Amino acid sequence: MSGFLFEQIIFGPIRSRRLGISLGVNLLPTYKKHCTYNCIYCECGLTEPPDPEMRFPTRQEVKAALEDKMANMQSKEALLDNITFAGNGEPTIHPHFGKIVGDTIELRDKYYPDVKVAVLTNASKIADIGVADALLKTDSPILKLDAGTEETFQKLNNPRINISLKQTIENMMILKGHAIIQTLFIRGTSGDVFVDNTTEEEITAWLGHLEKIQPRLVMIYPIARATPVETLEKIGTEELMDIARRVEELGFETEVY
Repeated sequence: MSGFLFEQIIFGPIRSRRLGISLGVNLLPTYKKHCTYNCIYCECGLTEPPDPEMRFPTRQEVKAALEDKMANMQSKEALLDNITFAGNGEPTIHPHFGKIVGDTIELRDKYYPDVKVAVLTNASKIADIGVADALLKTDSPILKLDAGTEETFQKLNNPRINISLKQTIENMMILKGHAIIQTLFIRGTSGDVFVDNTTEEEITAWLGHLEKIQPRLVMIYPIARATPVETLEKIGTEELMDIARRVEELGFETEVY
Protein backbone atom coordinates (compact mmCIF):
# COMPACT_ATOMS: atom_id res chain seq x y z
CA MET A 1 0.00 0.00 0.00
CA SER A 2 1.42 3.39 -1.03
CA GLY A 3 -0.61 5.43 1.45
CA PHE A 4 -2.98 8.37 1.31
CA LEU A 5 -1.55 11.87 0.79
CA PHE A 6 -3.14 15.31 1.11
CA GLU A 7 -2.79 17.18 -2.18
CA GLN A 8 -3.42 20.68 -0.84
CA ILE A 9 -1.91 22.96 1.79
CA ILE A 10 -5.34 23.43 3.38
CA PHE A 11 -7.71 20.45 3.36
CA GLY A 12 -11.19 19.81 4.67
CA PRO A 13 -12.91 20.61 6.85
CA ILE A 14 -13.30 16.96 7.75
CA ARG A 15 -15.05 15.22 10.62
CA SER A 16 -12.39 13.91 12.98
CA ARG A 17 -13.07 11.27 15.63
CA ARG A 18 -10.85 13.25 18.00
CA LEU A 19 -11.22 16.88 16.93
CA GLY A 20 -14.74 17.31 15.60
CA ILE A 21 -15.03 19.48 12.48
CA SER A 22 -11.39 20.09 11.64
CA LEU A 23 -9.70 22.21 9.00
CA GLY A 24 -6.34 20.65 8.14
CA VAL A 25 -3.05 22.44 7.50
CA ASN A 26 -0.42 20.46 5.60
CA LEU A 27 3.06 21.99 5.89
CA LEU A 28 4.71 19.13 3.99
CA PRO A 29 5.10 18.51 0.26
CA THR A 30 1.84 17.53 -1.41
CA TYR A 31 3.39 14.74 -3.50
CA LYS A 32 5.17 12.63 -0.86
CA LYS A 33 5.33 11.90 2.84
CA HIS A 34 8.10 13.60 4.81
CA CYS A 35 8.58 12.55 8.41
CA THR A 36 11.14 11.92 11.14
CA TYR A 37 9.42 8.57 11.85
CA ASN A 38 8.46 5.60 9.69
CA CYS A 39 5.56 4.20 11.71
CA ILE A 40 4.39 0.84 10.43
CA TYR A 41 0.72 1.88 10.73
CA CYS A 42 0.86 5.35 9.10
CA GLU A 43 -2.02 6.04 6.72
CA CYS A 44 0.31 8.23 4.62
CA GLY A 45 2.43 5.16 3.86
CA LEU A 46 6.03 4.38 4.67
CA THR A 47 8.68 7.12 4.81
CA GLU A 48 10.96 7.25 1.79
CA PRO A 49 14.37 8.98 1.72
CA PRO A 50 14.09 12.79 1.44
CA ASP A 51 14.03 14.30 -2.02
CA PRO A 52 17.03 16.69 -2.38
CA GLU A 53 14.81 19.13 -4.29
CA MET A 54 11.83 18.76 -1.96
CA ARG A 55 9.95 22.01 -1.47
CA PHE A 56 7.88 23.06 1.53
CA PRO A 57 4.98 25.48 1.05
CA THR A 58 6.17 28.94 2.03
CA ARG A 59 4.89 30.81 5.06
CA GLN A 60 3.16 33.26 2.73
CA GLU A 61 1.48 30.47 0.74
CA VAL A 62 0.18 28.82 3.90
CA LYS A 63 -1.19 32.07 5.29
CA ALA A 64 -2.86 33.06 2.02
CA ALA A 65 -4.45 29.62 1.52
CA LEU A 66 -5.67 29.49 5.12
CA GLU A 67 -7.14 32.99 5.03
CA ASP A 68 -8.90 32.32 1.75
CA LYS A 69 -10.46 29.15 3.14
CA MET A 70 -11.47 30.67 6.49
CA ALA A 71 -12.97 33.77 4.91
CA ASN A 72 -15.00 31.60 2.56
CA MET A 73 -16.20 29.40 5.43
CA GLN A 74 -17.11 32.42 7.54
CA SER A 75 -19.16 33.91 4.69
CA LYS A 76 -21.18 30.69 4.57
CA GLU A 77 -21.46 30.51 8.37
CA ALA A 78 -19.82 27.07 8.23
CA LEU A 79 -19.16 25.28 11.51
CA LEU A 80 -15.59 24.68 12.67
CA ASP A 81 -14.12 23.19 15.85
CA ASN A 82 -10.38 22.99 15.15
CA ILE A 83 -7.62 24.13 12.85
CA THR A 84 -5.24 21.17 12.86
CA PHE A 85 -1.64 20.92 11.71
CA ALA A 86 -1.39 17.41 10.29
CA GLY A 87 -0.89 16.37 6.66
CA ASN A 88 1.78 14.32 4.95
CA GLY A 89 4.17 13.72 7.84
CA GLU A 90 5.63 15.65 10.76
CA PRO A 91 4.54 19.34 10.67
CA THR A 92 7.28 20.64 12.98
CA ILE A 93 9.86 19.78 10.30
CA HIS A 94 8.85 22.95 8.44
CA PRO A 95 11.63 25.54 8.91
CA HIS A 96 9.09 28.30 9.66
CA PHE A 97 6.75 26.22 11.82
CA GLY A 98 6.73 28.71 14.72
CA LYS A 99 5.94 31.73 12.53
CA ILE A 100 3.19 29.81 10.72
CA VAL A 101 1.61 28.90 14.05
CA GLY A 102 1.62 32.61 14.91
CA ASP A 103 -0.04 33.47 11.58
CA THR A 104 -2.64 30.76 12.15
CA ILE A 105 -3.54 32.06 15.61
CA GLU A 106 -3.88 35.55 14.15
CA LEU A 107 -6.27 34.32 11.44
CA ARG A 108 -8.18 32.19 13.93
CA ASP A 109 -8.74 35.25 16.12
CA LYS A 110 -9.94 37.22 13.08
CA TYR A 111 -12.37 34.71 11.58
CA TYR A 112 -13.22 32.03 14.18
CA PRO A 113 -12.11 33.26 17.63
CA ASP A 114 -13.72 30.33 19.47
CA VAL A 115 -11.96 27.66 17.39
CA LYS A 116 -9.03 25.69 18.79
CA VAL A 117 -5.62 25.29 17.14
CA ALA A 118 -4.22 21.76 17.33
CA VAL A 119 -0.97 20.12 16.22
CA LEU A 120 -0.49 16.40 15.63
CA THR A 121 3.21 15.77 16.28
CA ASN A 122 5.53 12.92 17.17
CA ALA A 123 7.49 15.29 19.48
CA SER A 124 10.81 14.48 17.83
CA LYS A 125 11.58 18.15 17.06
CA ILE A 126 10.41 19.81 20.28
CA ALA A 127 13.99 20.52 21.34
CA ASP A 128 14.63 22.50 18.12
CA ILE A 129 14.66 26.28 18.42
CA GLY A 130 11.18 27.77 18.54
CA VAL A 131 9.20 24.52 18.30
CA ALA A 132 8.30 24.16 21.98
CA ASP A 133 7.35 27.84 22.24
CA ALA A 134 5.06 27.47 19.22
CA LEU A 135 3.41 24.33 20.59
CA LEU A 136 2.79 26.04 23.92
CA LYS A 137 0.86 28.78 22.07
CA THR A 138 -1.54 26.25 20.57
CA ASP A 139 -4.65 24.98 22.34
CA SER A 140 -3.97 21.31 21.72
CA PRO A 141 -0.42 20.05 21.16
CA ILE A 142 -1.19 16.36 20.57
CA LEU A 143 1.95 14.25 21.04
CA LYS A 144 2.37 10.70 19.79
CA LEU A 145 3.52 8.17 22.42
CA ASP A 146 3.04 4.61 21.19
CA ALA A 147 5.63 2.68 23.19
CA GLY A 148 6.70 1.90 26.72
CA THR A 149 10.08 0.39 25.90
CA GLU A 150 12.91 1.41 23.59
CA GLU A 151 12.66 -1.86 21.68
CA THR A 152 9.01 -1.34 20.79
CA PHE A 153 9.60 2.35 20.00
CA GLN A 154 12.20 1.36 17.41
CA LYS A 155 10.03 -1.41 15.93
CA LEU A 156 6.76 0.51 15.86
CA ASN A 157 7.74 4.13 15.21
CA ASN A 158 10.97 3.25 13.41
CA PRO A 159 12.55 6.76 13.64
CA ARG A 160 14.43 8.08 10.61
CA ILE A 161 16.53 10.38 12.78
CA ASN A 162 18.84 9.58 15.68
CA ILE A 163 16.43 9.79 18.61
CA SER A 164 15.59 7.46 21.49
CA LEU A 165 12.40 6.95 23.46
CA LYS A 166 14.16 8.52 26.46
CA GLN A 167 14.90 11.68 24.46
CA THR A 168 11.32 11.75 23.20
CA ILE A 169 9.94 11.60 26.74
CA GLU A 170 12.30 14.42 27.76
CA ASN A 171 10.99 16.47 24.82
CA MET A 172 7.42 15.85 25.90
CA MET A 173 8.17 16.92 29.47
CA ILE A 174 8.90 20.43 28.17
CA LEU A 175 5.12 20.68 27.59
CA LYS A 176 4.25 19.19 30.99
CA GLY A 177 0.68 19.99 32.00
CA HIS A 178 -0.28 21.34 28.55
CA ALA A 179 0.29 18.37 26.26
CA ILE A 180 -2.26 15.85 25.07
CA ILE A 181 -0.89 12.34 24.57
CA GLN A 182 -2.24 10.16 21.78
CA THR A 183 -1.45 6.46 21.70
CA LEU A 184 -2.36 3.90 19.07
CA PHE A 185 -2.41 0.36 20.44
CA ILE A 186 -1.55 -2.39 18.03
CA ARG A 187 -0.10 -5.86 17.61
CA GLY A 188 1.04 -7.87 14.63
CA THR A 189 4.01 -8.61 12.41
CA SER A 190 6.07 -6.28 10.28
CA GLY A 191 8.15 -8.45 8.01
CA ASP A 192 9.54 -11.09 10.35
CA VAL A 193 9.31 -8.80 13.42
CA PHE A 194 6.46 -9.13 15.93
CA VAL A 195 5.27 -5.88 17.49
CA ASP A 196 2.91 -5.57 20.47
CA ASN A 197 2.54 -2.46 22.62
CA THR A 198 -0.30 -3.98 24.69
CA THR A 199 1.78 -6.33 26.85
CA GLU A 200 1.96 -5.81 30.60
CA GLU A 201 5.60 -4.72 30.30
CA GLU A 202 4.71 -2.12 27.68
CA ILE A 203 1.64 -0.78 29.46
CA THR A 204 3.42 -0.49 32.82
CA ALA A 205 6.34 1.40 31.25
CA TRP A 206 3.99 3.60 29.21
CA LEU A 207 2.04 4.54 32.34
CA GLY A 208 5.32 5.52 33.96
CA HIS A 209 6.04 7.86 31.04
CA LEU A 210 2.63 9.47 31.47
CA GLU A 211 3.43 10.20 35.10
CA LYS A 212 6.55 12.07 33.97
CA ILE A 213 4.80 14.00 31.19
CA GLN A 214 1.68 14.87 33.22
CA PRO A 215 -0.62 15.29 30.19
CA ARG A 216 -3.95 17.08 30.54
CA LEU A 217 -5.60 14.42 28.37
CA VAL A 218 -4.74 10.95 27.03
CA MET A 219 -6.27 9.81 23.73
CA ILE A 220 -6.34 6.05 23.14
CA TYR A 221 -7.30 4.57 19.80
CA PRO A 222 -6.92 1.55 17.49
CA ILE A 223 -6.26 1.26 13.78
CA ALA A 224 -9.08 2.95 11.89
CA ARG A 225 -7.79 2.97 8.31
CA ALA A 226 -5.70 0.84 5.97
CA THR A 227 -2.05 0.55 6.99
CA PRO A 228 1.06 0.13 4.82
CA VAL A 229 1.91 -3.02 6.80
CA GLU A 230 -1.18 -5.15 6.30
CA THR A 231 -0.48 -7.79 8.98
CA LEU A 232 -1.45 -5.59 11.93
CA GLU A 233 -4.34 -6.31 14.31
CA LYS A 234 -6.97 -3.82 15.40
CA ILE A 235 -7.25 -3.86 19.19
CA GLY A 236 -10.79 -4.28 20.52
CA THR A 237 -12.73 -1.69 22.51
CA GLU A 238 -12.85 -3.76 25.70
CA GLU A 239 -9.06 -4.08 25.80
CA LEU A 240 -8.64 -0.35 25.15
CA MET A 241 -11.12 0.47 27.91
CA ASP A 242 -9.11 -1.67 30.35
CA ILE A 243 -6.00 0.35 29.49
CA ALA A 244 -7.96 3.60 29.86
CA ARG A 245 -9.10 2.65 33.35
CA ARG A 246 -5.48 2.24 34.40
CA VAL A 247 -4.69 5.70 33.03
CA GLU A 248 -7.62 7.23 34.89
CA GLU A 249 -6.43 5.60 38.12
CA LEU A 250 -3.35 7.83 37.77
CA GLY A 251 -5.62 10.86 37.66
CA PHE A 252 -5.45 11.65 33.93
CA GLU A 253 -8.54 12.34 31.82
CA THR A 254 -8.78 9.69 29.14
CA GLU A 255 -10.75 9.28 25.91
CA VAL A 256 -11.07 6.06 23.90
CA TYR A 257 -11.90 6.20 20.19
